[in-house]
Amino acid sequence: MAPLPNAELVQTSRQLYRYLLRCCRQLPEENIRQHYRHAVRQSFKVHADEDNPERIQQIIKRAIEDADWVMNK
Repeated sequence: MAPLPNAELVQTSRQLYRYLLRCCRQLPEENIRQHYRHAVRQSFKVHADEDNPERIQQIIKRAIEDADWVMNK
């Protein structure tokens, strides 16, 4: 399963959140979709107080790489 197009356009945490939830919709089974939706939401809660722009960009990059891995799995 290919990742969604335009991942390179994700620059903000809000765009990342929407991108990841769209990726979840493409997963084949409902229980897998629910698991990853929950994981996305939890990760955003954990990192909600992050204010270092460099760290935010690192998190975005890593989240997109992880999403690509899940989609190809």
